[in-house]
Amino acid sequence: MKGFDDPAVAAVFDAYPRPVRAKLLKLRRLIFDAAASTEGVGALEETLKWGQPSYLTPETKSRTTVRIDALKDGSGGAALYVHCQTNLVESFRARYPELRYEGNRAIVFAGEDDIPRDAVRHCIAMALTYRRDKIHRDKKRGK
Repeated sequence: MKGFDDPAVAAVFDAYPRPVRAKLLKLRRLIFDAAASTEGVGALEETLKWGQPSYLTPETKSRTTVRIDALKDGSGGAALYVHCQTNLVESFRARYPELRYEGNRAIVFAGEDDIPRDAVRHCIAMALTYRRDKIHRDKKRGK
């Protein structure tokens, strides 16, 4: 597992209760795995946005920002957030109806939920290449 380059990000992870931290660390691992194995993503920058661990692709700018955080209801759950003005959650829902979603902005995992590795990793890869893929789609449409 990749260590933390930013002490502020490490402090946020350390502040989560143990079960939530474990779930978020699993999501973090999937984010780095997806980035490393998805062509055109490049290096990830891990930072904080709105106090949440956030993942960007500064070299390629191929992504929409991916954020992770504990659910605010105190249930021990976690969520993986994407920009709400994208069609990503709609695409995730079409491919993976078995996952739980919050509106058009997140995949949510209740405290007792396991994280389905392959499906979530694919969703992350889609988010990390969203901007790049949107440019290709727009070019095909003549925009």
